Amino acid sequence: MNWNCILERVNQTESTNDDLMARWRAGELIDPVSRLARHQTKGKGRAGRAWFANPQSSLCFSLAYPFTKNSQALHGLSLACGLAVLQGIATSLRVPKEQLHDLGIGLKWPNDLLIHGKKLGGILIEGGKLASPSPTQKTWMIIGVGLNLEHSAELEESSQIAIAALAQCNYQQIALEADVVWLNILDALGDYLVAFSNEGFAPLKAEWNRWDAYQNQFVEITEGGKTQLSGIERGVNPEGALLIEEHPGSDPKVIYAGDLSLHKRP
Repeated sequence: MNWNCILERVNQTESTNDDLMARWRAGELIDPVSRLARHQTKGKGRAGRAWFANPQSSLCFSLAYPFTKNSQALHGLSLACGLAVLQGIATSLRVPKEQLHDLGIGLKWPNDLLIHGKKLGGILIEGGKLASPSPTQKTWMIIGVGLNLEHSAELEESSQIAIAALAQCNYQQIALEADVVWLNILDALGDYLVAFSNEGFAPLKAEWNRWDAYQNQFVEITEGGKTQLSGIERGVNPEGALLIEEHPGSDPKVIYAGDLSLHKRP
């Protein structure tokens, strides 16, 4: 670890995000803290979905991190975290970050990691600022990360989606221990979160667009199983909002809502 963060490791809990959210609501958070669980019995993903993870082959942890800005000013945080996770993966695999492109690794707006279109992992962000008379109160964001380290047929069957695992990119046959990958990702998060806190997402926009797995492809935005918008995906703007060009040459529509699902049209 190259920055000040309290580390906690437990064998089992319902949800590491819920654990840290409870401390946030109780006003107990003082310094950044990361909590790793070998097994989460009620892990969750975006929009309240269940997060399926095999305790033998997955990495699940959360990080509570304080910001001086309010949550409305933190657009693009999940995208910045995605870039940090990529850096942590590259360090764990002992390859240059850019080489992850050759391994088929990319990002899907707003919070998924993919390998050749299959889900490698996801990021869930919760939190905010508690009601308080103090103008100096920090905004605590709880950043949950789930990553498949080894492929599991049981996990694929449970989740009902095609999944990917970090092991399929591990050509150097490095021991991908959950604790080590956790610390590598936390190191990268420390760097990216400081930069994001100081300058926002705008300086990271070009980097994120380089890792956008769906850029310049025809996609559909759905909500509740219904298509809300379709067109060519044109990356993100300086705030981290998704840009969809409905008709060739038209000004792209700007998508901010994080509970929308992005699907590539076959």
